[in-house]
Amino acid sequence: MPIKPIVMSPGEPGGVGPDIAVNAWHALRGDSANCFCLISDADFMAQRAAEAGLAVPLRRVATAGEATRIFKEALPVLHRPLLASPVTGAFKPETSGWVISAIDEAAGLCLSGEASAMVTCPIQKEALYAAGFSHQGHTDYLAHLARGHGHAANDVMMLVGGGLRAIPVTVHIALKDVPAALTGDKIERQARVVHAALQRQFGIGSPRIAVTGLNPHAGENGSMGREEIDIIIPAIQRLRAEGLSVRGPLPADTAFFAQERATYDAILCMYHDQALIPVKTLDFHGGVNVTLGLPFIRTSPDHGTALALAGTGKAHAESLIAALRLAKDMACHNTGIVA
Repeated sequence: MPIKPIVMSPGEPGGVGPDIAVNAWHALRGDSANCFCLISDADFMAQRAAEAGLAVPLRRVATAGEATRIFKEALPVLHRPLLASPVTGAFKPETSGWVISAIDEAAGLCLSGEASAMVTCPIQKEALYAAGFSHQGHTDYLAHLARGHGHAANDVMMLVGGGLRAIPVTVHIALKDVPAALTGDKIERQARVVHAALQRQFGIGSPRIAVTGLNPHAGENGSMGREEIDIIIPAIQRLRAEGLSVRGPLPADTAFFAQERATYDAILCMYHDQALIPVKTLDFHGGVNVTLGLPFIRTSPDHGTALALAGTGKAHAESLIAALRLAKDMACHNTGIVA
């Protein structure tokens, strides 16, 4: 029995989302297991594809389920008309309501069981903030939506690429603020969410989780900072007492070479760049952003709106394609269905 289609939200219409969605369809159209349906304005999609020199047959569908039948012949679009005209290569706050409503709809289709997962194209946060959006981004907003539908949500960001799964314990804050924001409770909570997701959505029966140190050389027994001694090591000990396979703190400068990566299934990193630099170094164009801890599967390309590339036909779609494939694999593990 095949899984339900994936639903894709369009992201910032002035960015590369429309371009890479078309390229992803071309790359995956022969693989029904990776079938997806795009929420967008079909007329706008046709216009952008022509502008970028990307030939694509578009087919309006009334439900996400119709995508399975037509995916090989055309890109399925749940037509949602734009109320303001986008500008290629620029963002407009006037389109932000449309962007947000598409995210809402995609999450709703997942929660209702009509879609197996959602993949989100990049949003322009500056445009959303100008329109009154009060969330940091997709990750916390999707958790907010899940809770609004009566579901528990412990949102955790995971970056996947080059065989590495890395989780930043603290995310979009200044580096000087990281020590104060780092707590044992935060490390433990994220480790538990990662452990459960690796079992349920990645098919890893006994997950092995590594944890980096915050300071150079993992603090060298307190000579270069006490965060390892006071915060990180006690958190690891409590997790081990619960039966989780967790080790560390590993010095970040030696935690990511090939032989070390082979010893763990995921690694918790103490701040944003500690997690993202190795992922992007290993697979710059194919990295994927995954939100764990939601009642549905969500992945995204690990890049921004790339306004300068919009409409040029030069935008790389590898990250979006990887996000679609990973979402499908996670959905298969989650449901026990073989694709």
